Amino acid sequence: MQRSFLLYAFILLVLINVFTYAYYSGEVKFEQERYTRVTKKLKDSLASISTKLADADYFSLEKNENAQNYFENSDLNKTIQYEKLLPYVKEQLMDLNANPKGNPYTGQDQIGANKFVINKVKILNHRWIIADYSDGEIWGEVLLKYFVNDDQSISFEVIQSLLYQK
Repeated sequence: MQRSFLLYAFILLVLINVFTYAYYSGEVKFEQERYTRVTKKLKDSLASISTKLADADYFSLEKNENAQNYFENSDLNKTIQYEKLLPYVKEQLMDLNANPKGNPYTGQDQIGANKFVINKVKILNHRWIIADYSDGEIWGEVLLKYFVNDDQSISFEVIQSLLYQK
């Protein structure tokens, strides 16, 4: 009796070990396949996002070599580094938000109690800027022309401005 009990226990333990081994080896294979699928999906997503970012940055001074070359001059004293120009131009435009009647380069007069201020700026090339503005209730966009004067000051000119409907 004791001998047959030990035999049954041994067979049961062997079966449990076989099923446990089969389960865990299948689980490892499943996890490896899942890891491969997720990695491939993440690489595809990263490539897609990189492509979209490159498309979005197509119209920007940082990526436009022709526009960058505009600031180069044979006289090294007059050459303007566009890396330093970008924040300077943005700062000059945003400083105009402090005007009591709002930023004059939104192309809009004050409509209600709030003034129009520029929220976001993107420098497209060596001549144009696109900016988003609002008064807290009404939103719009403006296309600006900018110039770097001989005294390194920046002057702006409104090309087109639009307001979105509420």
